[in-house]
Amino acid sequence: MEELLRLAANFGFPMVIAFYLLVRLEPVIRELQKSIALLTVVVARQGGVDVHEARQIVDAGEV
Repeated sequence: MEELLRLAANFGFPMVIAFYLLVRLEPVIRELQKSIALLTVVVARQGGVDVHEARQIVDAGEV
């Protein structure tokens, strides 16, 4: 029991900060995801690549 309390005391603060930052930054990360997807479509269209083909490449993780 003492070890559990010691672990909570040592790692509790960093865990709370990490959780707060994850909750706080999640909307920003989602917006960045949307922007990257939109830019992928724009670049594909400018390069003459089929948009569906570009999405398949991105989804496959080949980029």
